[in-house]
Amino acid sequence: MAERQHTMVCIFDPTSPRITPYEIHEWIHDQLHVSEHSLNVIQIDGIKRHVFLKFVGDIYIQYLLQYTSLSAEYRHVTGEILIVRLEVAGMGMRRIRLASLLPEVTEKYIRAALASYEKIVSIRMKFGLKHTATR
Repeated sequence: MAERQHTMVCIFDPTSPRITPYEIHEWIHDQLHVSEHSLNVIQIDGIKRHVFLKFVGDIYIQYLLQYTSLSAEYRHVTGEILIVRLEVAGMGMRRIRLASLLPEVTEKYIRAALASYEKIVSIRMKFGLKHTATR
């Protein structure tokens, strides 16, 4: 599983015209002022219009988020200006399904087992022995 440590996501408007990888690289350098030695990987998700920037260290992300105030401008070749949201990349909310558990497994036990991962939002019993946990 890929880790998202030291990773920031640039979220472009999905209704905007497509941007080439070259234009994205130029924007990262010119607008965000990110140097090549501070990045390990740039990953572009063209369908969602997300650009993931994996930094060498966490200090670069903190500086960039403070410097940009969580948004930046992108100017298309046509002159259209977009506001790009900048966020720390995370896993978001996940729904986990636990099946074939013994009847003795209680909600308290499931909370204790999953507590180290993140905040548990809800646990519910469904169809007898199946549990669903949302974090």
